[in-house]
Amino acid sequence: MITMTENAVRRVRELLQNAPDAGGKALRLYVQGGGCAGFEYGFTFDERKEDDTVASQDGFDVVIDPMSAMYLAGLNVDYGEDLNGAGFQFTNPNSTGTCGCGKSFAV
Repeated sequence: MITMTENAVRRVRELLQNAPDAGGKALRLYVQGGGCAGFEYGFTFDERKEDDTVASQDGFDVVIDPMSAMYLAGLNVDYGEDLNGAGFQFTNPNSTGTCGCGKSFAV
């Protein structure tokens, strides 16, 4: 369903190690209304729910709720650092447009 680059996986593992309350939880990727282009990507460490789609990564699981799954199918998640800052970058084949912030998209 989704792919994560080695850089993104490495960064999530670092976040898991530095967040004691995230132990045993999965990385939840989701879509919410808002942002410059209409929808925003979000993620948090959370418990799995019965109707989640689960994708195992190297050392952690990624969970996606059914509503978000239709917008995130085929999503590629990367993590990068440059002179402008650091952050996760999303490449979504379902998106019809994005915003300059990189976290907002339209469908």
